[in-house]
Order: sequence, then C-alpha cells, then structure tokens
Amino acid sequence: MASWSEKMLQLLRRMNNFHLPGSSLESCLRFEVAGEQVGWIPPKVASILSRFPSVFRPYGSAITFCSSVDTFESRSVAVDEVLQELRREASFACLIGWRDEQYAVMPRYCDPPLMYMERAATSLFGVKRYGVHVNGYTRDSSGNLNMWLARRSLTKQTYPGRLDNLAAGGLAAGCSVRHTLVKECEEEACIPPGLAEQARPVGTVSYTYEDDEGIFPECQFVFDLELPLNFQPHIGDGEVQAFYYYPIEKVKDLLVSEEFKPNCAMVVLDFLIRHAIIEPDSGLVSDHLVKFDSMLFMYFYMNTLT
Repeated sequence: MASWSEKMLQLLRRMNNFHLPGSSLESCLRFEVAGEQVGWIPPKVASILSRFPSVFRPYGSAITFCSSVDTFESRSVAVDEVLQELRREASFACLIGWRDEQYAVMPRYCDPPLMYMERAATSLFGVKRYGVHVNGYTRDSSGNLNMWLARRSLTKQTYPGRLDNLAAGGLAAGCSVRHTLVKECEEEACIPPGLAEQARPVGTVSYTYEDDEGIFPECQFVFDLELPLNFQPHIGDGEVQAFYYYPIEKVKDLLVSEEFKPNCAMVVLDFLIRHAIIEPDSGLVSDHLVKFDSMLFMYFYMNTLT
C-alpha cells in the first residue's frame, strides 16, 4: 500500500505533468503576442486555428496574430469571434463550460495585459491563469491547529462535490488580488470584509498540467486567515454545499484521498510545510511521527512554488 508521501508525490507529478516525459510539450507551438510568449498551443488546436488566416498566422514554431490584429482591442475581439464560432460548432469540450468571464493574457503577472480571453478557452492556448486561495484556520490556547474546509457544490463545472479551501476564486480581468480575496470570502463563506482583510499573503503555488481539455499553467496567490475560535462560515452564493471544521491531522490525511480538488490539496500542503506540521525526512503530526520523503519536499518547493 502506498505511503502518504508516495500518494502526495503522485498528485504533485500529476499537477506538473506538462513538464514530465511523455507530455505534449515538445509538439506544442508557442503562443506569442506582440513578440512575447503567453502560452502553448497543442497541435490539434493549432490545426483548427489555421482555418482563421485573417486572425492567426504561423511563425516558425509559434502561432501569433496577423499584422492587422495588433492592438489590445482588436486581439480581444478577434479571438472572441473565433471562440464563439468554435463554441457553436462544439469543436472543443472545454467551451461547453463557457463562463462569460474574461481573463487577462500577459507574459507575467506584473505585465500589462495584451488582450482578454474567455476563461473557458484559456486551456486551448495554454494561457496562464491566476487565482486566490484562502487557508482558514484556528489555533487554540494549547497551540492546536484546526482548519475550515469547504465542499464544492454538485453543480460546479469542475470537481463537483470535492473538498476545497475555505474560499477561493479565479482572478478575473481587471480585478486585483486583494479585491478577489475579499469578494470570494464574502460570497462563498459570508466572511465579513473586515475579517477577510486580515488574511496574510504567504506566497504562491504554481503548476502546469495537461488533460483532454488542454494545457493549464496556473498560479494561485495564497493567503492564511487565522479565525476566531467561535467563527462559523455560512453558505453564500451556492458554490459551496457545506463547511467542515477538522483537526489538522485529519486534514493531512484527506489530502491524499480522492476527496480533495487537486490544486487545493497543494495549497494545504504548502500550509502544512510552512507551519511545520510536516518537515523534510520526518514530520510530527500530533503524537504520530510520519515519514515525509525529502524528495517530495524538494519536488514541491522547486516545481510548484514561484
């Protein structure tokens, strides 16, 4: 039977499979905008984009825009028109989950956006997506940690019914990280803005995976929110069906089960490492000494954090 660290290593490899042997990386084309790479386009997507020569053109081992599509506005409009046509044709499964939510496309988060793109289509172009995740936890007078987890609604388009962080959400175009943090806390868990604003930024968790719907480079801005012991979240916008309050030992065990949404498990793993619940070689969880492979520790911090 696989150990806890072996199961976690499997999860981390799955969430970074685009950079592992056997992926489609070597056959993908770079997606370039204004001379900057902003994504990766799989061959099957590139083939369909070739039907739109007034919008896209090949450029060596890359795909870029035609010279007439050279502004933020023209790129955003042209891509939206292409995507709407592909959506009507049902060319790609990911477009069935159309969100009517725009994501900014840029080489790095600190750069100005070069265009906007429908969220559901970003995996077709391997465009990096950003989000905000909140670890909600308490610490009692003896130092014992407990964590609040959410269970996703069964109507969610992705990972319905899985365990999630207390609050989380994608970073929509034009929204700041702090705004998204407060909004998601209030909408999903009815956390008052004054309390949500006490959340501490603690870093990012990044990864790139691929599946049948495309390529997913993602970066999550992670916050820790220490909550009052008498705090009780409440269901807000219906994206969550229930909240659970678990001792940190139980949370750790759940991470390697099929219960957790995979990227949320990575966010909690980061929390466990930062709070010394688990450490390289071994980690003390309550009174139980559990082995934690040094390879897993290094893999996580060298491949998932930026």
